[in-house]
Amino acid sequence: MKYLLTFLLTLCLIQFSTAQGIRGTIKTAKGEVLPYAAIVVKGTSNGAVTNAEGRYEIPLKPGKYAIVFQYLGFQAQEKTVEIGSGWQTIDVTMEEQAFRLQEVQARQGKEDPAYSIMRRAIAKAKYHELQVMSYTARAYTKTSFTVTDLPMQFMYRKQLKEAEKDGFKIGVPMLYESVSEVTFRQPNTYRHRLMATRSSMGDNVSVNDYFLSSFYRPEVNNAVSPLSPKAFAYYKFEYQGTFSERGIDVSKIAVKPRAYGEGVFRGTIFIIEDTWAIHSLQLETRNPLGFDIKIRQVYSPVQNVWLPVNQRYNLEGKIMGAAGNAQFVISQTFSKLQVNPAFVEEVKIIDEKVEKPAVRLSNKDIKGQKLEDKIAQQKEYSAKDFKKLLKEYEKQEYQAKKERNEEVEVARNDSTVIDSLASKRGNAFWDSLRTVPLTSAEIKSYVKRDSLQIVRKIEVRKDSTKAVKDSTRKQRSSKTFKPGQIISGNTWTFSPRTALTWASPLEKIYYNTVEGYTVDLGLRLRYHLRKPQKDSTRRRVTYKPTPDLTGGGAGRYEFGMKRFIGTGGITYNYKTTNVSLTGGRWVNQFNPNEPISPFLNSLTSLLFERNFAKFYQRDFLRLGVAAQPFKSRINVTGSLEYAERTELANYRENLKPWINWNQYSFTPNRPTNAELVSAGFPENQALIFNIAVSGKLAATKYRIRNGRRVASRNNSPELTLNYRKGIPFQSGVVEASDVDYDFLQAGLSHSFETGIRSRLSYNVSAGAFLNDKAVFFPDFKHFQGNEFFLQQGDPTAIFRMLPYYQYSTGNRFVEGHVLMEYRKFLITQLTLVRLTGLKENLFVHYLGTPSSRNYTEVGYALDGLIPGIFPFFRIEVISQWQDWQYQKLGFRIGTTLKFR
Repeated sequence: MKYLLTFLLTLCLIQFSTAQGIRGTIKTAKGEVLPYAAIVVKGTSNGAVTNAEGRYEIPLKPGKYAIVFQYLGFQAQEKTVEIGSGWQTIDVTMEEQAFRLQEVQARQGKEDPAYSIMRRAIAKAKYHELQVMSYTARAYTKTSFTVTDLPMQFMYRKQLKEAEKDGFKIGVPMLYESVSEVTFRQPNTYRHRLMATRSSMGDNVSVNDYFLSSFYRPEVNNAVSPLSPKAFAYYKFEYQGTFSERGIDVSKIAVKPRAYGEGVFRGTIFIIEDTWAIHSLQLETRNPLGFDIKIRQVYSPVQNVWLPVNQRYNLEGKIMGAAGNAQFVISQTFSKLQVNPAFVEEVKIIDEKVEKPAVRLSNKDIKGQKLEDKIAQQKEYSAKDFKKLLKEYEKQEYQAKKERNEEVEVARNDSTVIDSLASKRGNAFWDSLRTVPLTSAEIKSYVKRDSLQIVRKIEVRKDSTKAVKDSTRKQRSSKTFKPGQIISGNTWTFSPRTALTWASPLEKIYYNTVEGYTVDLGLRLRYHLRKPQKDSTRRRVTYKPTPDLTGGGAGRYEFGMKRFIGTGGITYNYKTTNVSLTGGRWVNQFNPNEPISPFLNSLTSLLFERNFAKFYQRDFLRLGVAAQPFKSRINVTGSLEYAERTELANYRENLKPWINWNQYSFTPNRPTNAELVSAGFPENQALIFNIAVSGKLAATKYRIRNGRRVASRNNSPELTLNYRKGIPFQSGVVEASDVDYDFLQAGLSHSFETGIRSRLSYNVSAGAFLNDKAVFFPDFKHFQGNEFFLQQGDPTAIFRMLPYYQYSTGNRFVEGHVLMEYRKFLITQLTLVRLTGLKENLFVHYLGTPSSRNYTEVGYALDGLIPGIFPFFRIEVISQWQDWQYQKLGFRIGTTLKFR
């Protein structure tokens, strides 16, 4: 039965449509097939791309057509055909492009002609990017992803066998096809209607963003475009000849990065003479994960505007032992194209280094001028003046949007509608719209999927009663308590609004010298005040934000102190607002930012006899509020807390680690501090008000997806302000709050690119106790120190060798951190080293307090220590200085991972 189904499905898939059109194969003169060649039907929105076997097929209505065949590096051909009632076979043999050299050749001491061509192309890049006001396009995409190798397969052979039933197999491609109608409007609005989707992995509908890489933009996927205004700092260009095609001259330019690696391209770009538009390109780059990406784009004129009709992306690489490759093809046919009125007139761009322009424009000539008026008056501009004109145009457009009350912060506005029949389209539908024919292997892949689906449906029908029972049992099990869940933890979903979560006690088992071994427990009940609704705009199944209440608590048993402590509270959440009331007894580190995590402190204590973390006891009641007003541009957090604070000691004397190295010994829980004779403190009560405000100095850009706003990363400087007040008061004759201080702190941080994969990050802050009448050690300003060989967390704002509490201050401080990341510095001058993904870092850390003696660290790091496997580790060497005198040298292994 199974073989019969496969045979019938194969017949259905290869059955030719009863429509008419053209089909055939495109080859070279040597008989080699040309995969992904572009075929354009002039005067229509129809087009196609050959598949990996060089075959194409275009359904056409009866009539007479001019067909253009294009392939990068080959002469375009145009053929006239007349379509009747059936299919015509038109096989094409393409000849390699014949290039001629310009009269002015690059001679020793003379500039290569490519530079003049590229200067003019760069000057007009923004012009071409803004030239199209709107269009509608039918986009056909095909993605093929293949996992070629997985590490340690013997550990999960059974799971791999199960995955084969769903279409996954090592070495076998997974296919995904889609046909969409996309409507674009300047500057960033895309309306995406998914008409059909098909996958060899099943019927799940996957919605991908409309993908169009424009090399007219300064960057393409974080790599510098050859048409970027800063391209000459990263590339050398070489003129390799010119060819004529359909009445235009096209120059071939070799793109040669000054230092190849991540963030730059290499390959070839073809530029059309006089218009300086892109004709086609073939480039490659490497992404941050070490994957090689090859890009091909073929452009074709639509209403005299050259647009990309065929794009192909190949990706191949390896990470953490897993290897794979992927191919992505997109074929587009454009219609309803509207050209921006300001860009209708063609202008001549003069390269000032070759000839002098007839007219030079001053800033006064440009400011306030309408672009279309200026172009109507003057047809010839220098490259420099034309770039100024376009910049003025963009300023005027930005101001006009603000006057129309449009959201200027929106970087991209997408909306997606999925046709109800998208995953149910038949073969006839796909044959009429698919612009890249399936290969024989791809047909077999779909046949296998379809036959498996039919077999599954038959099996489901045979045992539908059992399936219903299993489903009911599964739903009940999500509400039913099982004894084993006490150890494993579980979430019981009682209704769409209510869920109860029990955290496994095995998740947090730690050790420290104050509490001994500890086991944490947690119970949380979450209740949505409104029934959650699925968010159809998201790729994964998610829910729209709804207000909710969360109540619960955390408990800890301390085996050393032989007692149980805990906290409890209730929290209200909605969107970016959070209000909480919590209280109880807990043991905290003096530094609330926990410079060493409980997990790492457990390791250092048990294995190396180094108890770095220092603790005190806090019995408290706290009201907290957090919000992000002004469209999340500002973050505000505030709290009012009343606490009784108690000093703690190690739970007993003569503690022993697992391994006794006879090199270190456990230290008392009372920290050593340079400002205090003793950091000890009496039991005290404290009423503390704390407020922190942070905000970016530039507006946050947003992306809108089906009406939902998502904030993009804001790379502008961030200003932070923090005010903390210890409030004294009495209850009768008794001091109810023993603290009395005012602490104010301000900080500025920023991280920005200084080049390809090169970045400068800084974090500076300063603060003081304006009033210090009653300040205890828990109230001091503490810093992010580190005394362990593993340094974790933010590489910018954490000291590498600073003792955790030695320079904590109850007075004033100045703190500064600078991190410089280099793509090309010392050993990364070598291309082979750079291609592994290694980066070199230099960093400086400074702390100034009344007792720190100008504490300074200067260091060097190799980032990406194990390329392709564990790229998030680095090795560092640090020199320590005080009062500008060298103290000692240290080494660290650094990581951005957090070990809790």
